[in-house]
Amino acid sequence: MIRIGRCCLLLSLLTCTPAKSEDGPEAGSADPAAQFSRKVLLRQFDRNRDGRLNDKETSVLRDAFGGIDVPMLPDESYDYTHVDRPGSITPEQLRNADNTPEGNPLTNPGATLGRVLLYDRQLSENGAVSCASCHDQKAAFADPRRFSIGFNGERTRRNSMGLTNIRYTHLKGRRPGFFWDERAPTLEAQALMPIQDEIEMGMKLKDLNKKLGKLPYYPPLFAAAFGSTEITSERIARALAQFMRSMVSLRSKFDRAAAAAAEKDDNSTDFDLFTAQENLGKSLFMEGIGGIAEFGCAVCHPPPTFNMDKAQNVGLDLKYRDKGLGALGRQSNEPFTPSNDGKFKASSLRNIALTAPYMHDGRFKTLDQVVKHYSSGVQPHPNLGLAPREEEFGAPGTGFHLSKDEQAALVAFLRTLTDDQFVSDPRFSDPFVRAPH
Repeated sequence: MIRIGRCCLLLSLLTCTPAKSEDGPEAGSADPAAQFSRKVLLRQFDRNRDGRLNDKETSVLRDAFGGIDVPMLPDESYDYTHVDRPGSITPEQLRNADNTPEGNPLTNPGATLGRVLLYDRQLSENGAVSCASCHDQKAAFADPRRFSIGFNGERTRRNSMGLTNIRYTHLKGRRPGFFWDERAPTLEAQALMPIQDEIEMGMKLKDLNKKLGKLPYYPPLFAAAFGSTEITSERIARALAQFMRSMVSLRSKFDRAAAAAAEKDDNSTDFDLFTAQENLGKSLFMEGIGGIAEFGCAVCHPPPTFNMDKAQNVGLDLKYRDKGLGALGRQSNEPFTPSNDGKFKASSLRNIALTAPYMHDGRFKTLDQVVKHYSSGVQPHPNLGLAPREEEFGAPGTGFHLSKDEQAALVAFLRTLTDDQFVSDPRFSDPFVRAPH
């Protein structure tokens, strides 16, 4: 149960009606969630009027709400619908890759609700973890741990995937699923699975709906997003999906260099804003080894989204303990592979330098190790879908047989995909007022 604090404003907040004080939101406010705006909360709890909450003021606020974390939202809603598209990318490219369904368009109130849901520990059975516990903004919404820790302290079976550009997954005419094994057909379906997982968050949806309905901030947020205070699992999924789709990252060094080349109408291979090493890495990635496109990374990770269009077996093992897509019992997604065993679909390579460790089981700690695997560590699995065989290069081992300079160049290029603004963007940050440490 949530206690009602002594502050008279809290009665209004807990019953989801605007405060009648001249300091509170006006009755009939167009934005019901304004009750949890920065201006209103600071007006009530910032006693020394310094524009922030110190530890004592934070404790008073949390105590007034029964000891729970509450969100502090911006006075003016963040804009989640605008995509800052560089000149090198056409609207058609993004439109064709967009997985947004007609029934769940991206809106500012919907993404705002999704942001609160993603960071709210109340979505777990015991209030210990949130979605963001395994998807850290500083790590481009991946988890820097090899395996994430669930609500009861157990480790997950796979490494948590980054969420960068999860909106743009429709590629080459395909509509792949979500997660490493593509088990979720839509982002909306994906959003609810970790919440119900017995290791990750441990909630039953019927219990979650009731639990959220008792929290003072959700009725106005759901009303703002969907027109009524009704809380359903479908609405939870839609809001989370909207927020995740707003996580678009197109402001990297690569984007600036590509836009500069496009502005000059420069058809040369090299980018002026890249170093020689970065340009070599770009050539290997885009054009392939020896100029053979089939031997390039872009075959599986095409720009500008750098997402994958399907799960692939990249020769990590000859025998897989975790069969990935193969465990789902589906027909092989490629006619030349006998099954889907060992096939996984990675996240976008944008911000890849921030999302270590790598692969579905987090076996590689660094990008250097990843590139070394593709150079000489690929195992000749029957379902192998990308690497050339050793006879194609006349060298021992399986892989692309890159020189050390080429390996370093590929890593340098991958680092140009980092978007520093994305990982510090306040639109995607934790909105909750947390207990003082």
